Amino acid sequence: MVDVLALVEARLRTALGEPDARAAVTFLGTDRVEVLRFQGDNQDGTVVRYATLGMSAQPMSDPTSMLADPVAGPRAELVLSVRGGLADTDKVLRPLAVLAASPQVEGVIVAPGASLDVGEPLWPGAPFTSVLVAEPGGLVEDLELDAPLDPVRFLPLLPMTPNEAAWKRVHGAQALQERWLTNGTDLRDPSRKSVPLD
Repeated sequence: MVDVLALVEARLRTALGEPDARAAVTFLGTDRVEVLRFQGDNQDGTVVRYATLGMSAQPMSDPTSMLADPVAGPRAELVLSVRGGLADTDKVLRPLAVLAASPQVEGVIVAPGASLDVGEPLWPGAPFTSVLVAEPGGLVEDLELDAPLDPVRFLPLLPMTPNEAAWKRVHGAQALQERWLTNGTDLRDPSRKSVPLD
């Protein structure tokens, strides 16, 4: 059987460089989830990226299925990008691991357009308790696996304020993303305010 996580880590290193820190979290009854931190300077200044490693070890299964398919089904890892040095964002490791474990713990399929809520600030003082799952393929390309395995998709997470999350539930993910775009919202700002929603 192919070692999916070794391939995933290799893809992350190719796309983001060498991780400078990693932490592992294990929840009762689930596989271990690691969170890797990548720091790099680019034209926008220092952006810190956090990527999960472990969520894709098992395919996500339909919560209505009686038996989970051990082979077929969507696979994903989560990627969060924030500006470095503006907040204690390293405390996001545990919330990210919680989100990455949710398919195993709660039987949910994490897909673009979904909202994921951790019920507490993503890091100390953060104005966000939830994230919007964005479309993959931009920062880290999908990782194709040998058939019959589905590819691993690297899903960007966009932090949402409680007001934005509530607005998104009514109007949808696309409308919220358009609102962010129209207002020039810096989604990597770890202390940004909610976008105007009136």
